[in-house]
Amino acid sequence: MLPTTADLMPVVVAVPVAMACLLAVLGRALPRRAVDALTLLTMLGVTVATVVLLRDTGTGRTYTWLGGWTPHGNVGVGIAFVADPLSAGLAVMIGVLATCALLFAWHYLDAVGGHFHALMLFFAAGMEGFVFSADLFDMVVFFELMGASAYALTGFHVEDETAVEGGLNFGLVNSLGAYLSLAGVALLYGRVGQLGLPQLGEALGHHRPDALVVASFVLVMTGFMVKGALVPLHFWLADAHAVAPAPVCVLFSGVMVELGLYGVARVYFTVYGETLPHDDIRRAFLVLGVVTAVVGAAMCLGQRHLKRLLAFSTIAHMGLFTVGFALLSSDGIGGTAVWVVGHAGVKSALFLLAGLLLERYGTVDELELHGKARDQRLGAALFFLAAIGLAGLPPFGTALGKSIAEDATLTSGYHWGPALFVVVSALTGGAVLRFGARAYLGLGDAPHPEELAEATPGDEEPEGSVSGRTPLTMLSAIVVLLLAGLAAGLVPDIGRAAAHAAERLIDGPGYAAQLLSGVRPPAPEPEPAAVWTSTGVVLSLLSTGLALLVAAAGLWLRRLRWLHVLTPVMHRLHRLHTGHIGDYVAWLFVGMAALAALVGLPLM
Repeated sequence: MLPTTADLMPVVVAVPVAMACLLAVLGRALPRRAVDALTLLTMLGVTVATVVLLRDTGTGRTYTWLGGWTPHGNVGVGIAFVADPLSAGLAVMIGVLATCALLFAWHYLDAVGGHFHALMLFFAAGMEGFVFSADLFDMVVFFELMGASAYALTGFHVEDETAVEGGLNFGLVNSLGAYLSLAGVALLYGRVGQLGLPQLGEALGHHRPDALVVASFVLVMTGFMVKGALVPLHFWLADAHAVAPAPVCVLFSGVMVELGLYGVARVYFTVYGETLPHDDIRRAFLVLGVVTAVVGAAMCLGQRHLKRLLAFSTIAHMGLFTVGFALLSSDGIGGTAVWVVGHAGVKSALFLLAGLLLERYGTVDELELHGKARDQRLGAALFFLAAIGLAGLPPFGTALGKSIAEDATLTSGYHWGPALFVVVSALTGGAVLRFGARAYLGLGDAPHPEELAEATPGDEEPEGSVSGRTPLTMLSAIVVLLLAGLAAGLVPDIGRAAAHAAERLIDGPGYAAQLLSGVRPPAPEPEPAAVWTSTGVVLSLLSTGLALLVAAAGLWLRRLRWLHVLTPVMHRLHRLHTGHIGDYVAWLFVGMAALAALVGLPLM
């Protein structure tokens, strides 16, 4: 039997794993540049394969049953890999981000042997397997492969106690979330006797949403929500980002946390979509999304450590993405998909620029860098371009995705949606612009000696030896990421493609029918393609203008950064982020209880 396009899915998982094992064994015996080249070529090959998959999915799905273990009726023991436009698009994004991260790391990390490269390949393989898997147990397994690699990459510099602490917090909280997800999988297996997503969806579609179904949903989603850093399950994220190497942060913020939300969406629509009422799920995730966006934006404004600032910005944007998902509509999810791509480009570029600042000046503390980077003209231009892209300036993909999602909230009757999107985008973008203006331009009030004496939590040591001109590999990675963020807003018909992808995600019954019976559902006919609108452009320009005002206020009116009446609230919010693992675990269970209440109480 001749191989088909669908056969590329197991290949893009197996090849990085095989190369990672080879490098783990022989990495120290090979020249450093040979290790770099092998790793980079592997990820380039994976990226090309995922592009082919995306092209061939069109508006439909392609799938393969590993080992030929196809199901009989609705029963099967085989494992399926499925590519639809959304999962294939995410796979391409994983490949592009991993390739850019490895390209940047070519001259960034010193004396890493083959371990760093092996971990990056395992990390990428885990993410690729996760987006293609049509088996709930294997989704958790791939999430743990991804997680185990991420924990080790966070604490890669074992001689730095802050890196070890950040990796430990990350590992413990996320592993606990995975165990809870496994408990939910066990409940489903006990009820249905199957683990495949289509089989689970077919079986649960005939059940009322009783306590066991709700409990399994809450447990499974808790693990995904931890990885997605939804408040109050978000505490690990800033600690991990602050100490992880900059190329690793590209994958963390650019795609890993977004995969948590993808897992929520995929499992809900394929497994629980015909069982749990849409209205209850919509209400629950709207609440979680709004709280996450507000808390992330508030914490972002109060940071002076650039990588922590960017981490809280990611949390804030995850809140906005969750609101887009919670609409449970093709335009809301499609707009969020475009926004995710634009965000991945500009946020990843910002993390790499943070890595350059750390290498040159030994710190990413805003006050310590006051005016020190004035000579970095190209770095400044790239930084400000990424910052205004994060704020939502057209024609970046962030602006187009935000515009589509804003229209979707209005269509769904949530007239507060555009205001939330504009304000959060302005606050996070303004915080980044404030940092850039102080570090690259020397603007703003000069720091007081007592402020400089304050310790900045999570400040790590330089990881390489970048001096003189910035290597071309580093600049190339940053430029490619910025261009990707820009292209997400300029590619023709990207709104229509995103709407089709969202329709396929939402169509749980069609997903089950195609995998179990081979019945290919007709191509969806979503509403007219979302494009740039005058209202969307105006709101995007408004968020960018407000970001400039926020930056100016932070530079010259630091004493008025918080309104006096909000100071106690902000002080308490900062005190919640203690860095103590026991507190983080307690908040994890608070978040799980909140989800259970939001979903379960209306069904009682």
